[in-house]
Amino acid sequence: MKISHYIFLGFVSVLILFSITTFVNFSLSNTVMENNDYFTRSTNLVRNSGRFQRNVLTMVNGLRGYLLTGEKSFVEAYDSANIENEIILKEMEGLITDSSQTTMLRHIKELNDQWTEEYTDPLKQAKMFASVSRQHLDTFNKVYKDKFASGHERSIQTALQQQFKEFAASEYAMRESRKQELAASVTNTRRLSLLLTTTSIILGLSIITFVTLKIARRIRVMTDMANEIASGNYDVMVKDIGKDEMSDLGNALNHMSRELSRNITLLKRSNEELDQFAQIVSHDLKGPLRGISNVVSWIEEDHQRELTPQVSEYMELIKGRVDRAENLIEGLLSYAKADKETIEKEEVVLNALLKEVVDNLPDTGDVHVEIGDLPTIHAEKLWLFQIFSNLISNAIKHNDKADPTVKVYFKEHEDHYEFFVEDNGNGIANHYHKRIFIIFQTLKDRDSFESTGVGLAIVKKIIDTKKQQINVVSSPGAGSVFSFTWSKEQ
Repeated sequence: MKISHYIFLGFVSVLILFSITTFVNFSLSNTVMENNDYFTRSTNLVRNSGRFQRNVLTMVNGLRGYLLTGEKSFVEAYDSANIENEIILKEMEGLITDSSQTTMLRHIKELNDQWTEEYTDPLKQAKMFASVSRQHLDTFNKVYKDKFASGHERSIQTALQQQFKEFAASEYAMRESRKQELAASVTNTRRLSLLLTTTSIILGLSIITFVTLKIARRIRVMTDMANEIASGNYDVMVKDIGKDEMSDLGNALNHMSRELSRNITLLKRSNEELDQFAQIVSHDLKGPLRGISNVVSWIEEDHQRELTPQVSEYMELIKGRVDRAENLIEGLLSYAKADKETIEKEEVVLNALLKEVVDNLPDTGDVHVEIGDLPTIHAEKLWLFQIFSNLISNAIKHNDKADPTVKVYFKEHEDHYEFFVEDNGNGIANHYHKRIFIIFQTLKDRDSFESTGVGLAIVKKIIDTKKQQINVVSSPGAGSVFSFTWSKEQ
């Protein structure tokens, strides 16, 4: 399975678990809201139940007060409580959702209607007409005796009170049951949420660990392979039997390694053939050139008096061309060998090296070479000799000033040195600054100025081999400053 599939499945799994957790918590929130609504209705039911019972007592007291005193205020209190009870019963009917409570409320309403229709309302009406005539008073006394003497009215009140007690007890029992159910639901939801969240975290960490280890180990192998290739071992291979993206990368690296090995082998063979070719060509060319030089010398020695001035000039031109050809061959060989020779590092006293360089330069003439206080470094002496020799030689060659001067100095940095070769010569135009480091490239016509165009190319090749930098700052007529860096690493 591909790594992307592992990551995708892991992400989907974690997403599903978190979705379930969210759904469970959402369901719990709905349950809590439903219970809040229920407790609000329950509170209203209990409150209305208490109000109803208080109103019944008010009606009893109001009726008795009216029967004893005949005061209309007692009737008003009775009527007000009676009307309010009808409203309370309707409100309670709208709040009840349980069928058993509906039955209880219906029974309560029936008892209340029975009590008011059979007892309280008739007595109230009889009392109201008792003062009209003796007959009405007798009627009231008869009704009062019939209604209360039997004790049935009291039994209705008792039944009514008992029904309210049962109703309240039922409501409190339902409250307790809902409370326990809610508590159990909250507990279960917490446990399930904790379980799902923990599972999600463990699953996510497991997938991350698995993918990290799966990738890190194989990347480490590929890194080791890259380091091996960088060190020159092109035959190294990655052994990977997987079928994922890292396997594709490993196969690509193996293919690259094989191609590099093949190309490097071909390149080495080509370089060896070029070296052999250069050696053979130089050897084969030097013989004819020496022959030409000898023939010209013999002609000059044997026929000196017979040669006209123009012929003598031609002979000198031939000798110059022969010398140039020999210098080009030597320069070409030096350029070819510049980065192939294995040179041991040693302690190099640069001031002594620069003195040796100056002493070995031909025709320094009246050029003044100023050498600063240079450091002693651990480096390849031959390469430094070639670099300074070519740079100083170029500075001398391209200087037609009356007082030619060459200065050599340095700057020390944290991890490298920077060396400068400065002259007050002819200078170089900006568009030639890169061209001068290309082999066989010269700024002047070879017929007017003898130069092989190899010196700076050799310098650039050595600097590149050391992975350092070379730079030139110059302008026509203002001299030149060549600078190059040299690492401090031992």
